Amino acid sequence: MSVVESYQKYLPADVAVQYLDSAGRPTPSTARYPRPDGARLVEMYRKMVLGRRFDEQATALTKQGRLAVYPSSRGQEACQIAAAMSLHPRDWIFPTYRDSMALVARGVDPVEVLAMFAGDWHCCYNPVAHRAAPQCTPLATQLLHAVGLAHGHTCNRNELVVLALCGDGATSEGDFHEALNFAAVLKAPVIFLVQNNGFAISVPLARQSAAPSLAHKGVGYGIGSEQVDGNDPVAMLAILDEARRYVLDGNGPVIVEAHTYRIDGHTNADDPTRYRASDEVQRWAERDPIARLDAYLRAVGLIDDADVEAIKAEAETLAATVRTGMNADRPVDPDDLFRFVFAEPTPALREQHAQARAELASELEPVAPQ
Repeated sequence: MSVVESYQKYLPADVAVQYLDSAGRPTPSTARYPRPDGARLVEMYRKMVLGRRFDEQATALTKQGRLAVYPSSRGQEACQIAAAMSLHPRDWIFPTYRDSMALVARGVDPVEVLAMFAGDWHCCYNPVAHRAAPQCTPLATQLLHAVGLAHGHTCNRNELVVLALCGDGATSEGDFHEALNFAAVLKAPVIFLVQNNGFAISVPLARQSAAPSLAHKGVGYGIGSEQVDGNDPVAMLAILDEARRYVLDGNGPVIVEAHTYRIDGHTNADDPTRYRASDEVQRWAERDPIARLDAYLRAVGLIDDADVEAIKAEAETLAATVRTGMNADRPVDPDDLFRFVFAEPTPALREQHAQARAELASELEPVAPQ
């Protein structure tokens, strides 16, 4: 193979792969990826509707004071659900703070997912049971962890895939490049899914990277690279299905850039009107992934009004479950502030622990009558 042929092997498509246009109509595509069958697309539609209702409910809970903060993924449902659906039970997912919807689709209890945003001190769900790493707030640090876990399983001859999610802002961090390089050298079975939603908080992509696409960053590390319309549910699921097959065949890691958009602010504490125009948001809202798949599935006779209403009813049940769970007061043990800081508490920590206990005990002492 010549140098040019070797280089071309890793190049992503010239334009983002797309199977459905913004109205949900099939588009001509030269992509080689097998399209998901009808049953999987119906299930994807169901999970996207449930995911959006979960996201809306979580956003509402921030306004009620039940959550300290919540990073919405409204508009990114195709990325989130495709990520969860492309994985097998034995695979692992490494999410960011914005990937709560993917975790719910993975089967994690939605109340446990949101407990962290309510101020709980730990991951709140069992990572080993769900094969889902804790949601990561520092940008890109989880990517190296994902490579390490994938390589460890390879050494133990365990055949599985690790899918690591990140945003466009994470690609500007050193950890991102270190993770790609390690994964490439080790041929680790990792899929790096970059959800390029246009902004790293308020910084637009044009001020982050001069590359023709973020997917092109994989070329320099010698790994499979692709870019996809992240608001096209058919394309997202098709490419992630193929990415999983590719890495399981021993070809090394893959980077997939999904071009999408976050409709809401960075979090509920953000004012996105300070850095983007409303007409830009409206243009992306018209490329809504749920509406696109709804139109397609209706056109080919895979869903009808009754099916849609049944899914919406299921989504309302999910929202009610989330409300009930988050409105329940959780027991708090003050000793937890000190219990898990060090394996062997330091003298200073013991002193602080004793002071806290004494102060709490004094507050509980009955007041003598005057």
